[in-house]
Amino acid sequence: MVNATSLANRDVDAIVNELAPLVKRIAYHFMAKLPASVEADDLIQAGLMGLLDAAKNFDDTQGAQFETYAIQRIRGSILDELRQADWLPRNVRKNLRKIEQTVARLEQELGRAPREAELANKLEVPIEDYQQMLLDARGYQLLHFEDFQDGDDGDFFDSFVADGQRGPLEVLEDEGFRRHLIQAISALPEREKLVMGLYYEQEMNLKEIGEVLGVTESRVCQLHSQAVARLRARMRTWTQPG
Repeated sequence: MVNATSLANRDVDAIVNELAPLVKRIAYHFMAKLPASVEADDLIQAGLMGLLDAAKNFDDTQGAQFETYAIQRIRGSILDELRQADWLPRNVRKNLRKIEQTVARLEQELGRAPREAELANKLEVPIEDYQQMLLDARGYQLLHFEDFQDGDDGDFFDSFVADGQRGPLEVLEDEGFRRHLIQAISALPEREKLVMGLYYEQEMNLKEIGEVLGVTESRVCQLHSQAVARLRARMRTWTQPG
C-alpha cells in the first residue's frame, strides 16, 4: 500500500503503476450505472489521469492517507469525463418505461414478481429482444429528476416544499421513502436481490458478481437493469403524489 511517508522517495510512475488496479476497479464499478455508450477504457484513462494528478499534488502534511486522497481524485476525474458523455437515448428510456409499466400491471395480476418470460410475453417481444432491452438500459437509475414532475399540475418538489421548510434532499431522505424502498428491495426475486446487494453493499463490479453467480457479465447487467425496473415500478407510487 502507498503511504504518505513513501511518496517523497518514490517515482510517480511507480506509484501510478502500483495503484492502476484500483483505478480499474473504480471504473468498472461505475459501469453498471452508465449507459452502454460509455466505454470502460475511457473511464480507466480518466481515472489514471486523476491518479497521476493525485501522485503529483498530494500534500503529506495534511495527515491524510494517500490512497484515500487518490480515490477521491480518481472518482472526480471519472465524473468529469462522464459529464461530457451522452446519457440514455430517448428510445432506451421509452423502452424502460414500458417495462416498468408492464412490471406494475403483472404484479397486480399475478400477486408476485413476474418472471422474465412473462414480461417478454406481455410486451409481445421475444425473450432475446427483452433481454437486449435490459442490456441497452445499463445506466438506468432508480430515480431521475423528471420522475418528480407531476404531469401538467406542476413540480412534485414544489408541492412538498411550499412551506419553505423542506428541500429536495429532505424529501428523498424522508423515512417513508426509505421504508418503501426497503420493502421494494425485499420483494425482489432472490437472484436480483443478491445482485443488488453484491453491487451496492459489497461494491463488487459486474464481472466479479458474474463469477459469484456463475453467469456472464452481460447477464449480471440484465439482472441489475431488471431489478431497477422493478424498484422503479414500486417506487412510482411514492414519487407520484396523490
